[in-house]
Amino acid sequence: MSDGISIAECTARAERRADLTGYRSDSRFDHPALLYRGEDEYVAGTTAFVRAALTDGDPVLVAVPDKNLDLIRDALTDVADGVVFTDMAIAGRNPGRIIPRILLKFAADHPGRHISMVGEPMWPDRTALEYPACATHEALINTAFAHHDAAILCPYDAVRLEPEAIEDAWRTHPTMLDSGVHRPSDRYTDPLATAATFNHEFPAPPEDAESLAYGESSSLAAVRCFVRRHAAACLSTDSTEDLVLAANELAANTIEHTDDQGHITIWTEPGVLICQVQDAGHLTDPLAGRRLPRPDRLGGYGLILANDLCDLVRIHTTPTSTTIRLHKYL
Repeated sequence: MSDGISIAECTARAERRADLTGYRSDSRFDHPALLYRGEDEYVAGTTAFVRAALTDGDPVLVAVPDKNLDLIRDALTDVADGVVFTDMAIAGRNPGRIIPRILLKFAADHPGRHISMVGEPMWPDRTALEYPACATHEALINTAFAHHDAAILCPYDAVRLEPEAIEDAWRTHPTMLDSGVHRPSDRYTDPLATAATFNHEFPAPPEDAESLAYGESSSLAAVRCFVRRHAAACLSTDSTEDLVLAANELAANTIEHTDDQGHITIWTEPGVLICQVQDAGHLTDPLAGRRLPRPDRLGGYGLILANDLCDLVRIHTTPTSTTIRLHKYL
């Protein structure tokens, strides 16, 4: 256990939570999915988890999308001062931001404490384009928090979400809460292996997409001009400069880490501008861009910045190439 939390205290906490929520876990990191059907089940499941955590003296974060945030906040008016509320539809619009900028940040803000969080990264309005990044996120939570003293409850709308999302919830969560019953998931597997199943090859860019080859540091200026020229036609000035900076960071990674040139391609699809950066590198760290580099390391912020600056970042990597797609919604 982390500093200040004994085995006896952990056991007592688990027993109290079993009384309040119907489940218990003796693990240092607990990551259950809550399958809910309707608002009543949603509120009952999430608030029982929050109240149990507050009873134990845990710092508590609730990060769920807009309307659901209001439901939980309204049901916790008597203890709301002890809870941090975050609109996941804004802070976690890009699923790649959730682990480093919401979950790990909350953990870092409370060192040496057991923390409890409700995190809802998947909701019915998520697009098919976003889905693989959301599912990858859920798998990688288990790796990112493997050595943290924490509990993260992830609600899933079992009525409105596609069956694929519910099946993947069983694959990415060690335990499940379904109809008030808590049990181990019989479909949970190695999180890195599960995340790898979402490493999908992308469809080819449209034939009329504009492309630029780059390879020397001096060509970064050309990359910036290329992205700015195309993005300015459909994005605001601020959004354009965000995309320019994100593309520049990724192109700089190509130049630093590979011996071959890269290619940057840009085009629009309904509702979105897509900027693709492709090179001959191999991205070997599954959590790249989802956790901050060590303080003693120079660099390593390229993908972090890309996630911060873009609405969605999708990655496909193989031993011979890496393709990263930056998305800005129009």
